[in-house]
Amino acid sequence: MTAHTASGSASAKMTLAKALNAGLRRAMEDDDKVVLMGEDIGRLGGVFRITDGLQKDFGEARVIDTPLAESGIVGTAVGLALRGYRPVVEIQFDGFVYPAYDQIVSQVAKFHYRSGGRVAMPMVIRIPFGGGIGAVEHHSESPEAQFAHTPGLKVVACSDPVDAYWMIQQAISHPDPVIFLEPKRLYHSTKAAVDVDATPGPLFASRVTRTGTDLTMLAYGPTVKTALTAAEAAAGEGKSVEVIDLRTLSPLDMAPVYESVRRTGRAVVVHEAHVNLGLGAELAARITETCFHSLEAPVLRVGGFDTPYPPARAEEYFLPDLDRVLDAVDRSLAW
Repeated sequence: MTAHTASGSASAKMTLAKALNAGLRRAMEDDDKVVLMGEDIGRLGGVFRITDGLQKDFGEARVIDTPLAESGIVGTAVGLALRGYRPVVEIQFDGFVYPAYDQIVSQVAKFHYRSGGRVAMPMVIRIPFGGGIGAVEHHSESPEAQFAHTPGLKVVACSDPVDAYWMIQQAISHPDPVIFLEPKRLYHSTKAAVDVDATPGPLFASRVTRTGTDLTMLAYGPTVKTALTAAEAAAGEGKSVEVIDLRTLSPLDMAPVYESVRRTGRAVVVHEAHVNLGLGAELAARITETCFHSLEAPVLRVGGFDTPYPPARAEEYFLPDLDRVLDAVDRSLAW
């Protein structure tokens, strides 16, 4: 990537939303084959304003306001990718992705394999996911396990502005289709300094965000902040919790997880999605298979309940919060 600046300097404080906007802008500057598509992403700048100003600067041929038809949006993106473009599709809300699910799992995920590796499918499908914004039905879901289960798709989740800026660019430049999950309740929450001249780490890698000795806590997307808050609270009680931001859900980068669990002997997985058959189940299975002789307690999972996402007034009872996460820490350490 060429050197760019944000707000006139190599480093600028950005929210996660602004970091995504800056990352998309830089990708479009670097490659004129990058095309953005989605509902209301042009003149409006997207419902969360992630693409604000991009149509004005790059034109309607590269930032395309589409009809309200997710299957058609993704299907059109398939054709563009086959013709050498790098489409970036915005799904307005997580629960709106299902009309496009057939296109994603039947066409997007399989085309490279179906062609014997001769035809690439460079495409990014951006999905704001998770709850916590007081929205109505179909606006607060966590469908990541459905895509991580599908061979041919890469699935990543950013959790802070720095990762948002770099990961979106790396996903766009990747030759395979990437499901790019964005924690919507963190879009405008806090700012962080983003050095646009830094050298980013690899896209498909998990990362230790807080070191600890007593227990390993795994999280991604919106629950990374919850995990870090829980680790800080646990430290006040003399408990040392290591937090790992998974970042990549398919492929899972398990090496840092195994190294950590072999030291701590305990693991807790936190995600907003339903616990039943969620990512936590796969993580627990892999940790148990590989680190069985190091475990001092079973791997515990904290997540959403096995119900449809509740009405906004009840979502605080559904989402994993500080008390539920700390309860899992206590149960693991008491084993």
